[in-house]
Amino acid sequence: MLAVLLPCLGPESARAAERFQYLALDGTRSHVDFEVKVLWLVGVHGRFDSVHGTIAIDHFRNAATVEAQIDANVVTMRSRSHEEWVKSPEFFDAQHYPQIVFVSEAIPLQRLQDGGEIEGRLTLRGVEKNVRFNLVKPDCPAVRGENCPVEAEGSIRRSDFGMSSHRGTLADKVELSFSIATRPATGRASP
Repeated sequence: MLAVLLPCLGPESARAAERFQYLALDGTRSHVDFEVKVLWLVGVHGRFDSVHGTIAIDHFRNAATVEAQIDANVVTMRSRSHEEWVKSPEFFDAQHYPQIVFVSEAIPLQRLQDGGEIEGRLTLRGVEKNVRFNLVKPDCPAVRGENCPVEAEGSIRRSDFGMSSHRGTLADKVELSFSIATRPATGRASP
């Protein structure tokens, strides 16, 4: 697709198109899991199954940036009542804040192969905070994201995002794990 667009672009746009490569997060193969402890013993699990966004690879800087949107209304848990509870104003408040957004800082491409930290901004319930996650070193030889999902893990505090209910029974710390698959993006020729 990009090769088809290049003849129509001016010299600057063509250079930019060669510099940047865009990948789309594959919503059918990507997901984000979360777990919070009840009484600091038993984990309550959930999964966001609707993850979309893009990865922009800057070949000149040998780095990538990620922008991911998670649909807070598409959550799977053990029971329907738990799903409705976490979508309620007590937790994600999905009616007023339907999207959870993560935008990374630049990630060296080598880190995708070796693992390591990834930093960025997470917006949840209208609150934007700096966060840090850990990219997991892959155990498959394929190109990461296409045939080998990018895996990351980390944690956030509920209270940082205005979720302070049930402090006596629910832990403040929420464990997160990401499994992100990609596919070529269409329709983008320059940043």
